Formats: sequence, structure tokens, C-alpha cells
Amino acid sequence: MTDPSPLFSLPQQTEHCPLCQQPLQIRSGKNGAFLGCTGYPSCHYIKALHQHETSVVKVLEQEHCPECSSTLAVKNGRYGMFIGCTNYPACHFIVHEEPVTTEQPNVSCPKCQKGSLSERLSKFGKTFWGCDRYPQCKFIVNDQPVVGICQYCAFPLLLQKKSGQVCANKACQQKQTAPDPSLD
Repeated sequence: MTDPSPLFSLPQQTEHCPLCQQPLQIRSGKNGAFLGCTGYPSCHYIKALHQHETSVVKVLEQEHCPECSSTLAVKNGRYGMFIGCTNYPACHFIVHEEPVTTEQPNVSCPKCQKGSLSERLSKFGKTFWGCDRYPQCKFIVNDQPVVGICQYCAFPLLLQKKSGQVCANKACQQKQTAPDPSLD
């Protein structure tokens, strides 16, 4: 009889857990393979199998790090392109994009009359406006809200559409006529 041997052999892991000194083994999770402690569930130590490296795409000679005065560079990392210090790992400076915020008027919620409507993004990337007291109040509209009162049903909210301002009340939805400027 021949000696039964596997078709391939994995290298033996001799690395030990830094928390409990038990051996680490390759495990699989929803984000892929990783090294986990064999002492699980009493020890929760995990370690990534592959270290994600960043590569420098272009050094920005004219831009300097505000923390250490080294030059900045455009880098490609685990989560995409970013601008960071070339003196990494000694300096961890990264330029963070600040979202452009447009000044919105404070429009109170017509349903609960306690919250205000804020702009949000759906999971499909579409903009909508909803009450900031969600989940207590579930009022939402798809068009930009405008402070005003409906001329027909006195609902306290209007919506800005391409055709003009309309009532936000689903039962009314009348287009509002522009006020006569000569009456002012």
C-alpha cells in the first residue's frame, strides 16, 4: 500500500495569537479569508491575510503636508485614489474631501410640526426630503420643499417642480399662481 498523501499541501501556520498565544488558522468570512485565533470564541483576535498596499501615482511637488512639511502625493489605496503625505508611516496626513453643502431654508415638517425637512439620498442615489424625526415621523417628498401656504387648501408646504410651485398635499397638488407684484 502506498502512503496516502494529499494532492497539495498548505504551508503550516506557525504564527501565534498575540493575545492568548494559541495558533492562528485560516478562516473564511463574508469579506474573504483571514487569519483567526483557534481559541475562538474566548479570543476574538483576527488578522488580514493580505496587507493592502498603497502605490504612489504622482508626487505633487508644489503641495506640502501641513503637519510635517513633506510633499504630498496622489496615491492609490484600498478604497481608491486619495492625496496623502509622502512621509508615511511617520506622518498619517490625508486630505479629506469636504462635502459641498448648500444653504437650505429650515422647512418645518407639515405632518408632525416638530421636525424639519432635510435633504437625503436614497439607496439608488436619488435625492428626497424627509422629516429629521424619522422613524417617529415618516413624511417624505421627492421634490424640493418650499416654505409657503397653498392658495387652495391652506396646506403649509409647497414643492418646487419644473412647472412651478405646487401644493405638497397629495389630495390637492394644485399649481400655485404667482403673486401679483403690483399688490405689494
